[in-house]
Amino acid sequence: MTSAIECPRVGLFATCIVDVIRPRIGFAAVKLLEEAGCVVEVPERQTCCGQPAFNSGATKQTAALARQFIDQFEAFDYIVVPSGSCAAMIKAHYCEALADDHEWLERATTIAAKTWELMSFLDEVRGYRPVGIELEATATYHDSCSGLRELGILEQPRRLLKAVDKLKLQPLPGNDVCCGFGGTFCVKYSAISNAIVGEKAEAIDGTGAGLLLGGDLGCLMNMAGKLSRSGSKVRVMHAAEVIAGMGDGPAIGEEE
Repeated sequence: MTSAIECPRVGLFATCIVDVIRPRIGFAAVKLLEEAGCVVEVPERQTCCGQPAFNSGATKQTAALARQFIDQFEAFDYIVVPSGSCAAMIKAHYCEALADDHEWLERATTIAAKTWELMSFLDEVRGYRPVGIELEATATYHDSCSGLRELGILEQPRRLLKAVDKLKLQPLPGNDVCCGFGGTFCVKYSAISNAIVGEKAEAIDGTGAGLLLGGDLGCLMNMAGKLSRSGSKVRVMHAAEVIAGMGDGPAIGEEE
């Protein structure tokens, strides 16, 4: 299904982790959105979506971040996010954080309706498919918890990746099982987190794939770190990088 807006004005929320750790995901997102016919803007004052604060019970601080976000992004036709967890925070939880403020709750509801995770926006809203992109590799895909369970993101990235020439997709057993990151969970419960990601790393290696893809940088960093520490040769990338033709660049954790 293609958007009724011919050239929608899209506000890209790059996310703080992409900005600090892996900016090339943001550049890939801009490239893909422009190829999909969008006019892309990246508000300079954007910071964190508030998810770490919200998950830690700091609702007042989350509400302040939500108001700042809404002020910056509500004028756009769409808000697009290269992260299922951050997109889910905006779509599903801003209304919770602002539940006691009628004016801002109404604005948060409007924002939620036009916020999309990048893969689902390209696939469902714009009907986009990459053309002339090639990567000779065998990849497997991990479905992050928030994107899958809160936003229903499953087939959208796979449809986009299937359009990449010479890329083979190998199923990942337990693709829908948590990687152990969970934002602040991996800090508060590091031993449990390490055990979970250890099982995930074994499953990834067991596929025989040389490339792990996903849609959330936090999860990808967690799995990339464990794979590296265990001596695995599997490279890790955000799906947007491959779809944008950046799949031959440095993987997460490699020198850029």
